[in-house]
Amino acid sequence: MSSPSKAPAPILVTMGEPSGIGPEVVVAAFHALGGRVGGRALRLVGDADVWRAFGRLADDVLIASHPLTQKNVPGRPDPGNTIAVIDAIDTAVKLALAGAADAVVTAPIHKASLMQGGFEYAGHTDYLAALTEAPRAVMMLVGGGLRVVPLTIHIPISDVPKRITKIAIVETGEIVLAALKRDFGIAKPRLAISGLNPHAGEDGEIGREERETIAPACEALRGGGHAVLGPLPADTMFHEEARARYDAALCMYHDQALIPLKTLAFWEGVNVTLGLPIARTSPDHGTALDIAGRGKADARSMIAAIRMAADIADARQR
Repeated sequence: MSSPSKAPAPILVTMGEPSGIGPEVVVAAFHALGGRVGGRALRLVGDADVWRAFGRLADDVLIASHPLTQKNVPGRPDPGNTIAVIDAIDTAVKLALAGAADAVVTAPIHKASLMQGGFEYAGHTDYLAALTEAPRAVMMLVGGGLRVVPLTIHIPISDVPKRITKIAIVETGEIVLAALKRDFGIAKPRLAISGLNPHAGEDGEIGREERETIAPACEALRGGGHAVLGPLPADTMFHEEARARYDAALCMYHDQALIPLKTLAFWEGVNVTLGLPIARTSPDHGTALDIAGRGKADARSMIAAIRMAADIADARQR
């Protein structure tokens, strides 16, 4: 007689910045999804009072972490609550690493407030890499039938060229291609890589980064047996016919990747962290302090993030 299959572990959702829209959209998503997605229950990690300010929730839905130490005021982040915000992430990640959760979905954090409270990381991606001891974590944005990865993220445009190296492109490309197989179930993934300059440098006439760095990185990836297009002019990579040629696009800087994604899927974009031993997603928006506590927040991106976390968990368990 065969033993019964193990029930799927829950998906954990962290509270993020309590004075932002995160808890509001999480509770709205929880109720919209009926408290579960697929065969997985949803569990909310953070201060119970923060969650219950936005709706009725049973005790077994909540996983306690460090409570807020300062009064929560909508739209006004308090650095004194940094420990509570970070401990919700820590708790969820520890449970996922231990196999007690199949995925983690994070509500937005307010980086400036956390840094004032002693947080030493640039954001979720760097912190999750440290918590999980991942050698390199990569941010992918998904929505509107498009997957994009910015090679460089929150740095000034003037600093972008010096951060573009052959090894960075190759390592990031390999992580993206592996994730397309593991997390998205694409047996033979195709990656498009953009140039940096207009017209991908026009054969060196409008910049030499393509010839000296990006093209050699593309060749190295192709030499490893990967299906790679590039370097491609960024202004012609994202129309419908072009998108049919690849499964993900690796771009050289933040706006080059995010403008097409947010044009196609502003309300339903999802941030996925690649390269981690756990599945992690988040909505593709920030804390929206200006509308926090007013009942105006749109939960569609959070709903999409939760559903994608479940899809990735399913793909990893096949």
